[in-house]
Amino acid sequence: MILPIVAYGDPVLQQEGEEISPDYPQLKALIDNMFETMYAAHGVGLAAPQIGKSLKLFIVDASPFAEDEPDLENFKKVFINPVILNEEGEEWAFNEGCLSFPDLRIDIERQETITIRYQDENFKEYEETYSGLAARVLQHEYDHVYGVVFTDRVSPIRRRMLKGRMTNISKGKIHADYKMKIFSPKGSVIK
Repeated sequence: MILPIVAYGDPVLQQEGEEISPDYPQLKALIDNMFETMYAAHGVGLAAPQIGKSLKLFIVDASPFAEDEPDLENFKKVFINPVILNEEGEEWAFNEGCLSFPDLRIDIERQETITIRYQDENFKEYEETYSGLAARVLQHEYDHVYGVVFTDRVSPIRRRMLKGRMTNISKGKIHADYKMKIFSPKGSVIK
């Protein structure tokens, strides 16, 4: 089932998610729905807060970047209860987008290599190191499950310059080729 993606402005995007236990109800269906939603929106990653669930869960499929980095050809994974253990290397800028911020792309500086511990959809634990675009995608989605959005990673001056566009997104003055959920104190609206 394709779910609406939460637009910037919804408080769920600024909350740290809850850890997930193996008895979480309907987890497989949730993960399947997240992949279907991500593909419908042409994304390479999607975090549970972006569909309104304050959970430490994100998914990625970085295969669209395989032309630039062939190792990403089959890079499709589920990350449950992730913890970044280490970030290292030169910071490098990349023009990032986010499904919760349609039509907004920003150069974001991130470190080149990360080591992350996580559980997969079967709660098998892994500790792995990633570099390049894989690390970047993981860092972006990881931020979401800890209540950080990519605009939090720019300078205060740059943030002030983006304020009008961010306000428009939070008010639903956006164009997206996928369903969006716009937060309102009177009740969210699907657009």
